Amino acid sequence: MKKICTLELLSEKKVKSFSALRDEELGRLCESLESSSGSVVNFTDMVTGMINNVICRATLGTNYKAQDQAVLIALIKDLLVTSGAFNVGEFFPRLKFLNNVLGIKSKWLKIHKELDKILEDVLEDHKRKGGGEIERADEDLVDVLLRIKNGAELESPITFDNVKAVLLDMFAAGTDTSSATIIWAMAEMMRNQRVLKKAQENARETSRTETFTETRTNDYHYLNLVIKETLRLHAPVPLLVPRECRQQCKIDGYDIPAKTKVVVNAFACALDPDYWENPESFIPERFECSSVNFTGNDYEFIPFGAGRRMCPGITFGTNSVKSTLVTLLYHFDWQLPKGIEPQDINMEESDGITTTLKVPLQLVPITHSALQN
Repeated sequence: MKKICTLELLSEKKVKSFSALRDEELGRLCESLESSSGSVVNFTDMVTGMINNVICRATLGTNYKAQDQAVLIALIKDLLVTSGAFNVGEFFPRLKFLNNVLGIKSKWLKIHKELDKILEDVLEDHKRKGGGEIERADEDLVDVLLRIKNGAELESPITFDNVKAVLLDMFAAGTDTSSATIIWAMAEMMRNQRVLKKAQENARETSRTETFTETRTNDYHYLNLVIKETLRLHAPVPLLVPRECRQQCKIDGYDIPAKTKVVVNAFACALDPDYWENPESFIPERFECSSVNFTGNDYEFIPFGAGRRMCPGITFGTNSVKSTLVTLLYHFDWQLPKGIEPQDINMEESDGITTTLKVPLQLVPITHSALQN
C-alpha cells in the first residue's frame, strides 16, 4: 500500500495533475479576500476551508457535494482530536475498561460508523459511474485505487476496506497539516515584518505577471527559506508516529529492548542548540547557504520523517503550501487588526496530533491593485 500511494497516488506527475484544481480553489479564496479587502477576516478558517476543498476534490472527485464534504471534514477533525487524546488503556492495559466507562470507545465506534458510511457511498458512486475501469487523465484518487484493485498486477489483492483505509489516511494526513503550515508561516511573517516584506518582494518580482502560477515554485528562493524555517519551528506533526525497535540496542547509555515502541521527537531535533544557532528564533536566512533540507537526509530537520517510512505526501503538501503563500503574498498586502501589534499575536498551540494555532489568526487583507491605484 505504501508503494501504491507513492507511485500511483502521490507521484510528482499525479500532484501536477491537480494544479488546475488548486488554482481554481485559490481563485475562489482570492475573490473572497478581495470582497473583504480592508476588513478583518478569519485567516485560519479561510485557508483551512480552501485546503480541505482541494483535498476533497482531489481525493473524491470534483462532483462531491459541499454539504457532504463539510460533514466528512468535521468527522475527520473529531477523529484527530480523539486519536490525540490521552488513552489510559495504552499505558495501563488492565484499565482498558475505563474507555467503556468514560464513553471513549462508544465515541470511536460512532465516528467509525459514520465515516465508513460516507466512504462506502463514495465508492458505490464511483463504481456506478465506471470509475476504476480504465486509466484516465482526469482520475481522482478513488478512481486510481479502484483501478488498482480491479487490476491483476498485485501479488496480494486489496479489498474495499483497504481502499477506504487509504482514503481515510489521505484526509487525516492532509486536512490540517498543509493549512497549519500556511497559517504558521503567515503568523511568523506578521510578527517579523522584515521577513514579510522580503517574501512579498520575492513573490512579486518572480511572478511579474498574472500567470505566475505557471512559474516553478522553486524559483521563489526567499519564500522557500520561509517555508523551511516554518517547518523547523512548527512541524505539522512534532512527534513522529511510533516505530518498533527491530533488535536490542543501546542509545546514550540506555538499553532499548527489541519490540520496544519508540517515538521520535522531530520538534526537539529541530530546536537542538547543538545544531541550530538561536534555535527558537524565526530566521529564514539560516538556510541561505545551508544544504540542510526536509527531504529526510538531515536528521536534525525531519518534519516529514525519514527513510522508507517518511511521509509519501511531501510533494502534495509542499506544493499546496508554496502555491497558496505565493498567491496570498502576490495579490494582497497584509495588516493586523487595529490595535494589535506584531508581538501581540497569540502563538499558543492547540492540542491534538497536529499542531495548529490555538487562537484563529485574524488579519486584514488589502488588495494590491487597490494600493497601486
